Amino acid sequence: MKYAPIPENVARFAADIVASAAEVSRVELDYSPDSLTLVDDILEGFRADGITSDQVAETLFGFGCYIGEVLARHEGGCWRKATEQEVNLFSFPMVIELPAKRVCNPIGKVFKRMENGPEDNLRYFYTVFTSAEPRSLRATDAPVDR
Repeated sequence: MKYAPIPENVARFAADIVASAAEVSRVELDYSPDSLTLVDDILEGFRADGITSDQVAETLFGFGCYIGEVLARHEGGCWRKATEQEVNLFSFPMVIELPAKRVCNPIGKVFKRMENGPEDNLRYFYTVFTSAEPRSLRATDAPVDR
């Protein structure tokens, strides 16, 4: 990795992925919640091309940082080092803590999106973690990664 995977470097990972998306995919990521649909599209393109998570792991890590930055900028979330228990649960060294002590793992979510496809929709992930009260899932909703 270009930088150490620590909370202090998240903005760098996110900025690099914004630059790469513009250069490689001609997609402008503007840190808006709606831009998460564009990330979904990029990941679906990888899947369509037969690319595996292992082949683009660093890129996926960067997209996870980008999603976390969207949460931080729009919802008051902040990156922090994961506790030992959270590392065991999420397998990543950093998490986003949102108001009311809600914790989510945007990096892991990106890897799940790559593995599972559209059912792990990133825009929906954002909506679930930013609603004041998580709504119950209906049969038509995508599964939630907590």
